[in-house]
Amino acid sequence: MITELRTFIAVVRYAGFSAAGERIGLTQSAVSSQIQRLEEAVGLKLFDRTRRSAVLNEAGARVLARAEEIVALYARLGDASTGGTDVASLRIGAIASVQSTVLPRALAALRRERPSLRVNIVPGVSLSLMDQLDSADIEAAVMIRPPFGILPDMAWQTLMHEPFRLLVPAATKSRNWRKLLESQAFLRYERTSFGGRLVTRFLRDNGVVVADAIELDEIAGLMNLVAEGVGIALVPMAEPYLPLPPGVRAVSLGDRTFHREIGILRKARPVQQQLIHDFERCVGAAIAPGGKRARTR
Repeated sequence: MITELRTFIAVVRYAGFSAAGERIGLTQSAVSSQIQRLEEAVGLKLFDRTRRSAVLNEAGARVLARAEEIVALYARLGDASTGGTDVASLRIGAIASVQSTVLPRALAALRRERPSLRVNIVPGVSLSLMDQLDSADIEAAVMIRPPFGILPDMAWQTLMHEPFRLLVPAATKSRNWRKLLESQAFLRYERTSFGGRLVTRFLRDNGVVVADAIELDEIAGLMNLVAEGVGIALVPMAEPYLPLPPGVRAVSLGDRTFHREIGILRKARPVQQQLIHDFERCVGAAIAPGGKRARTR
């Protein structure tokens, strides 16, 4: 029945049987069959159906809250203590750039407060982590802010803004970012990633046409390619990748500078509310002194 509960949650999240099926890899008829089995099991109709849509009804809303709790608890079954004593645990998603910097400092502080707490860090890109949070596989994610907005049942806490710079080989004399982008081979931050979408939007908004050479979803890799003289790249100035590699220089974008917003995404009503609150507080305090902290826009 866990499968049916996950599918039910997906239908609500993605506002329809067809959309949910596309996200979880099922046909619309398979989604419909799973929802029907769930309704038969609980003895309730969860949606008010019309020819064109299925709308969550009052009974469905009550079942949804329970379903999210059950799926979250199921995900933590493997964390049960063998000694018969309940042990608090958290599953936290995290993008690569915070796993070696902000996160260790935050977890060290959290462990001092809660020495028995078990934490499982789940690595991934922001889009994947958001999906895992949707399906209750993780309780929170430290990630890039989604460029398409935050779902109504989610909450976002901004931690910091990382400015993008144009990285060029150190021997490059020009400081005109527009001319450099239009004349040099471009190393693209993978365009389907949240950070890559920011780069694509910047280029479009400023009317810049680039000559794509290599596309990569790895900031350190892009920096090293610039150091090797392969091309130039727009990347965020994230703590684990600074100082820049030898042979690389950063060119400011001036008043066109854009930022990658890093923060914590979680359910608006998390199952482990106090633990999540403590984690958020520790992460907020772990931002490097002098770093680009969250600001009001």
